[in-house]
Amino acid sequence: MDDNFAIQLFEGKRVRIVWDAEQEKYYFSIVDIVQVLTDSADGRKYWNKLKERLKKEGNESVTNCHQLKLLSSDGKKYKTDVADLQGIFRLIQSVPSKKAEPVKQWLAKLGEQRIDQIIDPEQTFQMAVEDYRRQGYSDKWINERMRSIEMRKELTDEWKRSGVTEQKDFAILTNVLTQAWSGMTTGEYKRHKGLTKENLRDNMTNVELALNTLAEVTATEISRQRNPKGMAQSRQTAKEGGEVARNARADIESRLGHSVISSERASDHLRPIEEGKAEELPSDDKEDK
Repeated sequence: MDDNFAIQLFEGKRVRIVWDAEQEKYYFSIVDIVQVLTDSADGRKYWNKLKERLKKEGNESVTNCHQLKLLSSDGKKYKTDVADLQGIFRLIQSVPSKKAEPVKQWLAKLGEQRIDQIIDPEQTFQMAVEDYRRQGYSDKWINERMRSIEMRKELTDEWKRSGVTEQKDFAILTNVLTQAWSGMTTGEYKRHKGLTKENLRDNMTNVELALNTLAEVTATEISRQRNPKGMAQSRQTAKEGGEVARNARADIESRLGHSVISSERASDHLRPIEEGKAEELPSDDKEDK
């Protein structure tokens, strides 16, 4: 379910959401919804008091909610009260707020968009493309990024097939693969670029992104051929996939005469699309400074 975690904004305030593909429903952070409805300085405190009152009343808004680990503002995941769309609508009835109707309409729109995307998955890709364009990415980079997303999904599906299901294990395998071709774990790579919460792949150059995709595609094909079972065998296929990309990287660097691992971030080189034509990510024909 973590793969489908997202943050949506309502009037500039974040609402953490998880899409459960098996049940085909959204789960919303109750604290975030309460924060939106009440404009409270401490949505969690407000919810805790409200929860106690609703429990005494036997309100279904409380009895039907459960907890999921959601990303917090400090970059860590904590167990957080969540409810599905039906539960959130019930909760809204219990909170006196002028924003009740706008929030209901917003939630209904989110649900409609998700249904449309299930019927036509291409819409999901198109929305992502438009988001990248608004951020100022070039069409060339976007094409590479969208291909990398598709290849990443195939790799994680293959890991799941081999028996790897824990998110921490996905992170371990990603580190193995990334370190094999780049010489750094994902955390070290992000620090190399000066990133904190930003997505590493969104800050890769075209060459970095291509090498990372090559590593993932190769690891996927090796896994399909060998049919690994469990974490240990999947770790080996991830390592070998990264090694193939490492060899390709060495060949490229020998021809260019410099490293293709860049310390620069996309945010250093991109302007919002409204301010001008989208620019390319930093070129790989100059050495890092």
